[in-house]
Amino acid sequence: MISATGIRKKYGDLEVLKGVDLHVAKGEVVSIVGASGAGKSTLLQIIGTLDKSDSGALVINGIEVGKLGTNALSAFRNKHIGFVFQFHHLLPEFTALENVMMPGLIAGKSKSECTPRAEELLTRLNVIARKEHKPNELSGGEQQRVAVARALFNNPSVVLADEPSGNLDSANAKELHQLFFDLRAEFGQTFVIVTHNEELAEMADRRLVIKDGVI
Repeated sequence: MISATGIRKKYGDLEVLKGVDLHVAKGEVVSIVGASGAGKSTLLQIIGTLDKSDSGALVINGIEVGKLGTNALSAFRNKHIGFVFQFHHLLPEFTALENVMMPGLIAGKSKSECTPRAEELLTRLNVIARKEHKPNELSGGEQQRVAVARALFNNPSVVLADEPSGNLDSANAKELHQLFFDLRAEFGQTFVIVTHNEELAEMADRRLVIKDGVI
């Protein structure tokens, strides 16, 4: 599913990743933990093709993504990778329903084509009653569920989550953690989660520690 080999990344003179090797099987839930500044989020952004490594190879679903051109890489990312971030990154001017369907609209589908899928996901995540509400009208837990629904819209092969419960209270965090495992069981997605939450880290199939730029 995901094979990252010899991943290195520098920012100026600071070498953040020093030859990371990471292999994640299909349907696996992997947590990545480590001290602040250890390179967790940098690694996740490289796996998500939002950033490029200075060296090394990244293969997702049998495709070496570093060899893709800009347009092909954007299309690959939209189809195969879903993202969940700590601060949701929902578009404030759009409703929950419209936010969820964004990946489909970006892929060139019409709003009428996207609506049933978005409503299906909002129903599955128990926020369908809030579909016409904008992000500032939703609670933190509701916003994060909308963000998860958006990440799942194109049925991606892998979902990458960067501190997904970091901005939630303990009750909502616990619900979100369980939701990831329920979704894995239901849809078979692979999850790679960067987290400081030890409960979530220990729930994962594997808990990986990044230290001094290596795992």
